[in-house]
Amino acid sequence: MRLAAGTRLGPYEIVSPIGAGGMGEVYKARDTRLKRDVAVKVLPESFAANPERLRRFHLEAQSAGSLSHPNILVVYDIGSLGDSPYLVSELLEGESLRQRLGSGRLPQAKAIEYATQIASGLAAAHAKGIVHRDIKPENLFATKDGRIKILDFGLAKLAPETLHEDSVTRTGLTNPGSIMGTTTYMSPEQVRAQPVDARSDIFSFGCVLYEMLTRETAFGKETAAETMHSILKEEPRPLATSDSAIPPALDRVVRHCLEKDPDNRFQSARDVIFALESLSPTSQAAGKTELRPARRRWMKPVIAAVIEAAVLLAAAAIGKNWAKPHDNVFHRLTFQRGRIHAARFTPDGHGVVYSAQWEAEPSELFTARFEIPGSRALSFPGAELRAISPSGELALTQSTRVVANSFAPAGMLARAPFSGGAPRAVEDHVDFADWSPDGAELAVVRETDRGTELEFPAGQVIYRTVGYISDPRIAPSGDRVAFLDHPLNADNRGSVMVVDRAGQKKALTGLFLAAEGLAWSPGGDEI
Repeated sequence: MRLAAGTRLGPYEIVSPIGAGGMGEVYKARDTRLKRDVAVKVLPESFAANPERLRRFHLEAQSAGSLSHPNILVVYDIGSLGDSPYLVSELLEGESLRQRLGSGRLPQAKAIEYATQIASGLAAAHAKGIVHRDIKPENLFATKDGRIKILDFGLAKLAPETLHEDSVTRTGLTNPGSIMGTTTYMSPEQVRAQPVDARSDIFSFGCVLYEMLTRETAFGKETAAETMHSILKEEPRPLATSDSAIPPALDRVVRHCLEKDPDNRFQSARDVIFALESLSPTSQAAGKTELRPARRRWMKPVIAAVIEAAVLLAAAAIGKNWAKPHDNVFHRLTFQRGRIHAARFTPDGHGVVYSAQWEAEPSELFTARFEIPGSRALSFPGAELRAISPSGELALTQSTRVVANSFAPAGMLARAPFSGGAPRAVEDHVDFADWSPDGAELAVVRETDRGTELEFPAGQVIYRTVGYISDPRIAPSGDRVAFLDHPLNADNRGSVMVVDRAGQKKALTGLFLAAEGLAWSPGGDEI
């Protein structure tokens, strides 16, 4: 049914229609309580006639409403008009990515910018355990200020034929005129009606990125059956065929997203962000026009990214190991599957201590000597490394967990001798820590009811934010702390900041779309 201007849905007064489709009608409305314009999507009455679909509508609307991220449509409220449920969200001005592509393919820089924003939104959703399952240009909106918004989180699961909760919902397969619009972006798992996880969204994301660069679909055919066969059995046309100026590194990112086997894809949206950041104009200006050498297919890309980041972090920790970028030589020290949290050189500079979680085992601290193959466990099960002092005392966190709406891993800060011995608990709710050059003081990042605080020395607050702080590193002079300042929780974009003991801060960079890992040069004149 079409709603007339002035119709009231609770506190929302209809202003004018915006559009309509198989999933309902969308209106511009006025929130009379908060005096703001909103979008109201009124869903078909058939939702109320099906209790299971209505239950899932409320469940998924609540999931979408729990997400707070600049690249995800903000859901304000839900309600019902008679037998028709409705959803209230922020009102966007701009055009869908589908409309934008109607004008032609995107320039590479713009495609990478949009793709990074999409991946950032997906990372926030996946961190909440929410898989979109319907990433496509119609569900991506480019606002007038250049921001990409992911639409319809959760609603993609509300298909005309609801399947089991743990299996794929083939949205649109029975909707006339919408078969190609959905099928074209399905992952192989969705085509096979198998259970899906976040990696399914990464495949769909790869399809969208391919289309942004070429204005062609990666797998689209004349019929849904042919398209699904292509998704399962064929490879997309090489990007260089459409544009010889597309660098091989960008082609590798797209193809890595489009691997048929989920285990061979990027394992998380954050890994995609890491790869795309290497291709951003800022990185290219610094000479980073290519991604790092490809890893063997059996090695999950998240491991490659995290290991390299950890080795880079460790390489920056000791002065005698610091070298100019073109002199750097890296040696692989670990050969297992899993995640490395952090790594530091040992005080003598001849080894590395690191924390890792291999396969399904709990996190543990290990040490590796350069002259001896393999690693040795330090017998701190469940711990994650934060720092090591010049005298060999470890700062680590125990019972580490990710704080809600944040990338920060909080836990119980403890101190332990590198040579062995039981850790001594210091303080709970600590995210990060670093030793001063003389080993006498600690800088710590702590979660409090006032926000995230940076203390240096421990107990003296020198910086506070409503977002989160990561990677604090004390300068070689011992008078300043450099760190990554992230203004929003559940969003790893951030800038490099330096603050002294008196709390005087200085921003060294603008806001990066993703930022992790930081270290000082031994002279304290470079980060």
